[in-house]
Amino acid sequence: MLDLSLVQKISIWVVPVILGITVHEVAHGWIARKLGDNTAFMLGRLTLNPLKHIDPMGTILIPGMLLLLQAGFIFGYAKPVPINWKNLKQPKRDMALVAAAGPVANLLMAIGWALLLRLGVVLGDSGFALVYMGVAGISINGILMILNLLPLPPLDGGRVLTGLLPGPIAYKFSRIEPYGFFILIGLLVTGVLGAVLWPLISIFISMMVPVSGLSAQQFQLLLMTLIGR
Repeated sequence: MLDLSLVQKISIWVVPVILGITVHEVAHGWIARKLGDNTAFMLGRLTLNPLKHIDPMGTILIPGMLLLLQAGFIFGYAKPVPINWKNLKQPKRDMALVAAAGPVANLLMAIGWALLLRLGVVLGDSGFALVYMGVAGISINGILMILNLLPLPPLDGGRVLTGLLPGPIAYKFSRIEPYGFFILIGLLVTGVLGAVLWPLISIFISMMVPVSGLSAQQFQLLLMTLIGR
C-alpha cells in the first residue's frame, strides 16, 4: 500500500467524483427526454462535459474541504438538471422514474469501477492507479446512490416516494421540499444522517468488494488511505 500525498489523493478522487455527479444528473435529463421533456436537452445539459454540470460549492469546494480536513468521507453534488413536469406524458409516474434514474446510474457506475479495480488487481504494480480509482469510484457512487435514495424531498428518494403515494398524500408530502435541505443539514449535524447512511453504505460496498477482486480488509485499508484516516 502506497503512502499517498494530498495531490495524489485529489488526482485519484477527481475523476470518480466528477463522473459520479455528472452522469447522475445526465441520467435524470436523459430519462426525462425519453418521457417527453426536452428541457435539459435544449439547455445543453445532456452532455458528459463536467463544465455544464459543475456547481462551484457542491462539486469543488465541499469535496475538496472534506478531503483537506480528512473528514472520513467524500460527497458532493452538481447543478440539478432542469425538468419541466408539464411536458411529461404521465407527470406523477414519470417524475418518479426520472428521479430513480440518478441512483440507478450511480449503481451502474459503481459496478463499472469495481470491474476496473479488478483489472487493476490483475495488472499488478502497473495497475495501482486503477485500483485506487476503483476504490474511490465504488465509494463515491455508493454514497451518492444511498444518500439520494433517502425518502426526503428534494432528494431522489423523496420524489420517487411522491410518485408512489396516493394523490392527496403525495401532495402533502411534496410540500416538505422547500425545507428538505435544512432537514438534511440538521440530520447531518446531529449525527442521525451518518447513523442511517453508513450501515447502508457499508452493506453496499460489501456487495461490490467480491466483484473488485479484493478482500474486504484490503478494500478498507485502501479507502482509509484515500480519505486520510
